[in-house]
Amino acid sequence: MLSHIQIIVLALAATPLVSAHGKITVVTGDLGGNGTALGIQGAVVPGAGPNYKTEVDTTVFWSQDIATDDDIGYTESGSGNNQLEDLDKAMALSGSTLPQVSSGGSVSGTYHIVTTDGAGPVEALIDETATAKWSQAKQATVTKQPPGENGNIAAPADSQNNKRGLLGVLRRGLESVGLVQKRAENVNEDYPFEVEIPAGTTCSGTISGQSNLCLVKISNNNNAGPFGGVFAVQMSGSNSTKRARRAVKFYPDMA
Repeated sequence: MLSHIQIIVLALAATPLVSAHGKITVVTGDLGGNGTALGIQGAVVPGAGPNYKTEVDTTVFWSQDIATDDDIGYTESGSGNNQLEDLDKAMALSGSTLPQVSSGGSVSGTYHIVTTDGAGPVEALIDETATAKWSQAKQATVTKQPPGENGNIAAPADSQNNKRGLLGVLRRGLESVGLVQKRAENVNEDYPFEVEIPAGTTCSGTISGQSNLCLVKISNNNNAGPFGGVFAVQMSGSNSTKRARRAVKFYPDMA
C-alpha cells in the first residue's frame, strides 16, 4: 500500500509540464479602436490566483520559429487550436471597432505575464493578408518591451508558489533532486508593449466579414512555449499613411 508521502509525490509528478505563460489582453491602434488576442477569454478567466487557474487562458505556439505558417497557437480555455474565425469572439470581448492603425504608425497594448517563464522580450510579425502565412509576413520592431531575459522574469515576493506550506516545501525538495519538473512561479503582472507598423504596410485581409485587416503575431520565443498571441488590426484606405497635419493657408498682406 502506498504511503501518504508516496501518493503526494505521484500527484506532484503528474502535474502538467507546460508551465510558462504570458498573454496579450488589450490592444489599441495609433488611430484608436480596441482589441484582444485570438482564442483567449479575457476577464472570464481570472488573472490572479494559482497557476492551474490562470494558465489556461494563455496561447501556446507550436513552433519556436515565429515565421511558421498557420501557427496561431493553442489556448486551453478556448476551443483548442486557435482559429482565424475566433475574431468574432475577440470582438465580442473588446468591442466592434478593431485597433485602427496607419502605415508607419503603431499598435500598443498590455502584455500580461502570468508566470515567470512568460516574460519578454518578445518579437513581432505583421501579416498583411491576415491569412497567418507568417513566412511571408513583415518583421516589425517592438519599440516597447515587457521586461524579462530570454522569456524569464523573477517572481514577486508574494507569489502564490512562494508560500512555505508543506506541499511547497516538498515540491521544492523533489525539484532539487530531479524527481518533479520545476514549475514556473505565478507573477500576475501587466506591462505595456508597443509595435511599430512598418512604413509601406497595407492591410488587405478579410476575416468574419471584417476587411482591410492585418494580423500581428507576438511571441516570446521561450523554449517552454513559446507564448504570446495573435490579434487583428485594421487599416482603411484613408489610414494607409499617417494623418498629416492640416496645412494652414497664409494670405499676403493686402494693406
